[in-house]
Amino acid sequence: MYYKSVLLLLTVIFLFGCNPEPEKNNVAQEHIEAIKREVAPDKRVALFAVEALKKNDKFILKGESNLPGAVKTLTNTLTDKNISFVDSIRLLPSKELGDSTRAVINISVANLRSNPKHSAELATQATLGTPVKVLKKQGDWYYIQTPDNYLSWVDRGGIRLMNAERFAQWKATDKVVYTKTYGHAYNAVDEKEIISDLVAGNILEFVKLMDGYFVASYPDGRIALIRLDEAESYFGWIKDRVPDADKLVATSKTLMGVPYLWGGTSTKGMDCSGFTKTVYFLNGMVIPRDASQQVHTGKPVDSVQDFSALQRGDLLFFGRKATDTTAEKVVHVGMWIGNNEFIHASDMVRVSSMDPEADNFDAHNKNRYLRTKRLLREEDDALVRLAQTPLFKN
Repeated sequence: MYYKSVLLLLTVIFLFGCNPEPEKNNVAQEHIEAIKREVAPDKRVALFAVEALKKNDKFILKGESNLPGAVKTLTNTLTDKNISFVDSIRLLPSKELGDSTRAVINISVANLRSNPKHSAELATQATLGTPVKVLKKQGDWYYIQTPDNYLSWVDRGGIRLMNAERFAQWKATDKVVYTKTYGHAYNAVDEKEIISDLVAGNILEFVKLMDGYFVASYPDGRIALIRLDEAESYFGWIKDRVPDADKLVATSKTLMGVPYLWGGTSTKGMDCSGFTKTVYFLNGMVIPRDASQQVHTGKPVDSVQDFSALQRGDLLFFGRKATDTTAEKVVHVGMWIGNNEFIHASDMVRVSSMDPEADNFDAHNKNRYLRTKRLLREEDDALVRLAQTPLFKN
């Protein structure tokens, strides 16, 4: 028994002697958290995964970020505060990528994951021809940032890596945009061999016109024929993309019955915010990805179910109201189309009503209604109009 007690005592001494208490007053980490709240409050669109570990009389700064300005602010702050540190933060894009820090989506719809594996959550999607920033590589997966700043992983088959010169060439060429909800690109005019499927919003390089077809090139160089009545010249299309209520409603109706897909933002399948995002994109506007982000854009219209104040094209948000102990939580979004109705992706894209007497009355969503925001003709840094800020020509 005596020897067991001694052994237990020695074990306790060893464990606590080799593992000092965590730093209770980590001043470096406090500055990191302050900067993170300022520049990267939403990890979906900005990466500042940095921590400070105390070693002897210095802090070791570890982690990674795609915000070099924020990292510089941190190191300057610590220097000004006479806090000793070693900067081991990895700045993205990663040096291992070389000059291939740009890419273009190379398939009709690329599934973008929350982690670098196919079994990971579908975070969002990106359609053919979307230019993206490439930040790092892990196995056959690439960590990318889309034009709306969304961060996610894509497998190597979903993109075509480009160096700066090739990417500049891609941006400068004329483009073709596919405008039909769903269709195909063909190998020849007999349409016996398909190159790939296509969805609304797909963008390819224009090569020439031929016998009722656009001849177009994929990012990887594949050449395909696309029916003239199913596509348009991209830059001509953009000039006509002046969003108004009629066009938004008309576009939304072309998506009726498209199945609900968590993370989907294409006509193959879409979630609620993917639906509103797609409707606005097909009318020349890029809006934030998620409902909880979209709710912070535009102008407030209503929060008390005064639906007479709403205009077609307004976005309605639903979820859990704030209480004394819990924050508000936005979980759903739809678009107002008039006549007390809104269109949204719920099981499928459908039209629901706020009128209790209507056959399509949606009591569930009326009971969890939060507010309505107006995006049309509103100035907001998070709302990008492609006619003014093109994806391809700066």
